[in-house]
Amino acid sequence: MTYLEQYAADGFAIVRGAFEEDDIACIACEFDRMKAEGLKHPRSFRHKNILYLIKEDPLIGRNLRFMHWPSYISPLLARYRTDPRLLAIIEPLIGRDIKQIINELIWKTPGACQTGYSYHQDARFRRPASAYRSLASAYVQTAIAVDPHRPENGCLRIVRGSHRLGDLSIGTQQSVYQGSTEESDLRALGIPHGDVVDIILEPGDLALWGPYAIHGSGSNTSTLDRRAYLNGYVRADDCDLGEWAFHGGAPCELGEPVLVQYMELYRRPDPHYVEGPPNPYVQGEISPPYNE
Repeated sequence: MTYLEQYAADGFAIVRGAFEEDDIACIACEFDRMKAEGLKHPRSFRHKNILYLIKEDPLIGRNLRFMHWPSYISPLLARYRTDPRLLAIIEPLIGRDIKQIINELIWKTPGACQTGYSYHQDARFRRPASAYRSLASAYVQTAIAVDPHRPENGCLRIVRGSHRLGDLSIGTQQSVYQGSTEESDLRALGIPHGDVVDIILEPGDLALWGPYAIHGSGSNTSTLDRRAYLNGYVRADDCDLGEWAFHGGAPCELGEPVLVQYMELYRRPDPHYVEGPPNPYVQGEISPPYNE
């Protein structure tokens, strides 16, 4: 079965060895550099679209859970977000004119108490809904494994075939990083536990999934970090938000930030510490034009 056949059948796919050992070594070094920069801050910090999500962990103290849009300040990570190998994988799904709406580093630091992500669908983040069209076929999320991903260090877990269920609006009552993968959450939806697949990855493997695939990840109970570089893409004609990634298949550089997920960008672009949810769940609609 090809990855495209797997994606159509299961709602997710794995491409083994998408990136070489040297690529992953470079990306891992940038993870370390971004983490050191982030932990200079006492709590969650935002500057325009860049966000360091820092939480006080009961066991290890300040903990950097994830970083949004590192590519604005990392030329190396910016290069990989528009790597031709990524384009070759996603082009058959969404074409050659592509915007990007996710650019994220995720850490699952060993020894931390809170490292899990509750079951959810990425569709919950595609707000306002009017800015996203043909969501089921226009959007794809990718994750490059920087470390081995195993159940013991909190690998991704996806419900096979759940992309056919549509938008279930699950996991909208709290931030997904404040939860964990509980069987009871799936039972409430009538989903058998046997449908859950652990996404086992080696460094350099790429996982991809759609916006309605139900997924989450458990806690890291190992001594090994579980880092992943996430890039989410959308067919440009079907989205009013996002940064350009590819135009006619040619990579696009980042310029002055535009509206992606941080809807207060133009009202509060200044560097500031974040109080409350880093990206509050958007209820209802906002008025276009979205980008100024």
